[in-house]
Amino acid sequence: MANNIAELFSAKVEMIQKGQIVDATEKFLAPSGKTTDFDGTITKNKEEMLTKMKGFAGAIAKVNGITLLQSSVSGNVSFAEFNIDFDMKDGSKILWHEIIRSVWENGLITDEQYFKG
Repeated sequence: MANNIAELFSAKVEMIQKGQIVDATEKFLAPSGKTTDFDGTITKNKEEMLTKMKGFAGAIAKVNGITLLQSSVSGNVSFAEFNIDFDMKDGSKILWHEIIRSVWENGLITDEQYFKG
C-alpha cells in the first residue's frame, strides 16, 4: 500500500464514489480506528464500524450518486465534501451533504469524523 496520504485519500474517494463504502472501510480504517458520526454515534474500532457500515449498505436499494464536491489534504489530515443520493430498500430516499475528516497514520485512518454539510 502506498504511504502517500494524498494517494491513499484519492483511492478511498474513488471507492466511495463507486458505492464501495464497506470495502473502503475495510481497506483504509485502522484496526483501532475510531469514528464519530454527526449525531454523536461513536465506533471504537474497525470491527464496530464494519458492522455499522454493512448494516447501512445492506439497506441501500440503489446508489443514485456520490459526488465529491471539494477535498483537501494537509499533513496527515484529509477532508472530503460529498453529495450523497441513495434509494433505500424501505422506499425512503437519502440525500446527504456530508463532510468527512480523516486522520491518517502509517497509511490507515485512525480517527474519522462525519459532519452534515
